[in-house]
Amino acid sequence: MTSATLTTGRSSSSGRERVGSRIVVDDEPSVSSTPPPAGFANDELSSDFRYFKQRLGIDFEVDELALPSPFDFPSQAGLYVPEKMPDPRDPRFLDAATREILGLIAVTDGGAFVLCTSHRNMHALAQACRPTLVDRGYPVLVQGELPKPSLLERFRSSGDAVLFATSSFWEGVDVPGHALRLVVIDKLPFEVPSDPLVRARCERLEEEGGKPFMDLLVPAAALALKQGFGRLVRTRKDRGVVAILDSRLVKKGYGKVFLRSLPDASRLYSLAEAKAFWENGDA
Repeated sequence: MTSATLTTGRSSSSGRERVGSRIVVDDEPSVSSTPPPAGFANDELSSDFRYFKQRLGIDFEVDELALPSPFDFPSQAGLYVPEKMPDPRDPRFLDAATREILGLIAVTDGGAFVLCTSHRNMHALAQACRPTLVDRGYPVLVQGELPKPSLLERFRSSGDAVLFATSSFWEGVDVPGHALRLVVIDKLPFEVPSDPLVRARCERLEEEGGKPFMDLLVPAAALALKQGFGRLVRTRKDRGVVAILDSRLVKKGYGKVFLRSLPDASRLYSLAEAKAFWENGDA
């Protein structure tokens, strides 16, 4: 099995995040010759494929291979995480997110995906941002207003459009080139615990002595976040900023799992740093 999103965490001795990962079912025991990078314990490395294997019921020996990325992420991508954002559950979050989105779009002059974890957030942010974006001359596209292929065609042809969308645009969407240079993700994409299937899986894990939050919800969200990040850099010539407007990424202990799962992009913590990163590439 080969995919860009099979693992959580980082296991490359060079410190560079890999994009491609492969599991080959084999009768021989797997042997890893890659030494742990500094700061990573052996149990952290061995868990890279654990979530994927657990979901498939792979409880036997397999060969595992995590390959380095062909992209130069530190120079091609900036990861912007505003530390002073309210918690996503705070009523002030949407207003703060609106300000951040408008500020980031001004930096890159459009060309943005705003990926939301719910239709409610998508419509709220689109409604809040639309008047300012229209005044600035940016085409505003919202999932549901047109069929998906039509939205993507308009986005590509415009060159400076802003598209507000939900989970169907987090994966399987390919917009290489300058048309997409900013990806904004509103929140960490945790599954809804009250969903019957998610609740049943959590109960099963508890019965088996596991920890549903760290063993299921966090790795699942980390892989989804990795897919959302992957919309930005599609070729060696692509360049831009990914903004994650969820301060839990840097304030909570489990945020480390998400950060280790993402490519090794340049870290940005303010709009000024995002602006400097973007302008440095245009120089």
